[in-house]
Amino acid sequence: MAIVGAGPGAPDLLTMRAHERIKMAQVLVWADSLVSPHIAALAPGDCERIPTRSLTLEAVMEVMLERVRTGKRVVRLHDGDPCLYGALHEQICRLAEAGVQVEVVPGVSAYQATAAALGQELTIPGVVQTIVLTRAPGRTGTPEREALGRIAALQASLCLYLSARHVHGVQEELLLHYPAETPVAIAFRISWPDERLLMTTLAAMAATTVEHKLVRTTLYLISPALAANPGYRSRLYAPSHTHLFRGG
Repeated sequence: MAIVGAGPGAPDLLTMRAHERIKMAQVLVWADSLVSPHIAALAPGDCERIPTRSLTLEAVMEVMLERVRTGKRVVRLHDGDPCLYGALHEQICRLAEAGVQVEVVPGVSAYQATAAALGQELTIPGVVQTIVLTRAPGRTGTPEREALGRIAALQASLCLYLSARHVHGVQEELLLHYPAETPVAIAFRISWPDERLLMTTLAAMAATTVEHKLVRTTLYLISPALAANPGYRSRLYAPSHTHLFRGG
C-alpha cells in the first residue's frame, strides 16, 4: 500500500508519483476534511473511497488492514506532506507490525506553496539561512526543549502550523524575540480556490487573524526574509566565486 501526500490543495501541485498512485488505487482512504475532492476524484470510478474525518486512528487502521489483506491496492491520502503533522509514525508502525510494506510518497507542504505564491525565498544570504517548521503547543503540547521561545530566539524563517486558535499567545511569545515590524504572511487554504494570503506584521498578526475569522487550515510564515533588501545575493553565483563547475 501507499501513503501519499496530496499537497496543499490544488490538484496540479500533486507530484507525478502521487498522481500515478491515486490513479491506480482500488481503495482510497482519504482525509476528506483537508484534501480537495478534486484530488480524490482522480482515483478510478470503481475505486472504493473511504473518508476519514469521523474515524479514529484505530478505525482507519482496521479499514486499511482489512482491504490490504484482501489484496486491494490501498492508498492512504494525506494533505500536504505525510511526514509533517500527519500521524505517519503511528500508521507505519502498526502496518509494520502487521507485516504490510508501505511506500510513502511526499507532497508539497503549505509553507512551500506559500513561499511560491509570494514569489519569495526563505533563505537569503546575510539575512536568514534557517527554516523552522513547528506549531503552537495547543492541547497536545510540545517537548520543553522545543518551546516556542527557544525556537523564536533563532530569528529564523518560522513556519507555524496548527496555531491559529492560539495566535494571541504565539504573538506575545514571538514579540519577545522578533522585532514588531517583522513581516508575517498568513496563508489560509493556500492553493485552494478560496485561498487567502494576507501580509501583515508580527505586531498585527493576532488582530489580522481575528479580523478574517481564521481558526483552522492556516499557516503563519514569520521571516526577516520577507523584507530583505533586493541587493542581497547568493555567493554561489557571484562572478568572483569559483567552484567545481566554474573555474576562476
